Amino acid sequence: MSTGIGLETLVDNVISVITNDGRNIVGVLKGFDQATNIILDESHERVYSTKEGVQQLVLGLYIIRGDNISVVGELDEDLDANLDLSKVRAHPLKPVIH
Repeated sequence: MSTGIGLETLVDNVISVITNDGRNIVGVLKGFDQATNIILDESHERVYSTKEGVQQLVLGLYIIRGDNISVVGELDEDLDANLDLSKVRAHPLKPVIH
């Protein structure tokens, strides 16, 4: 029996998802299923670069297959709102190798 916190506690909260191919997708978790396929609303992808600030590509309502998810975490909306993403520089994440 799992004692960890499940996705059900994150429904209707803003989450950040890191996919196996290294993408960072942020949105409101609206639902999920037994295969951990998730539905995000008001979502966007954050694209990191070492040369310019973080680009945010609007995705809207978005589904991510469970077998493509590496990490899911709750986003601190207050902290995130105070970040100036135009000044953030970072290397893009590399794909996860299984």
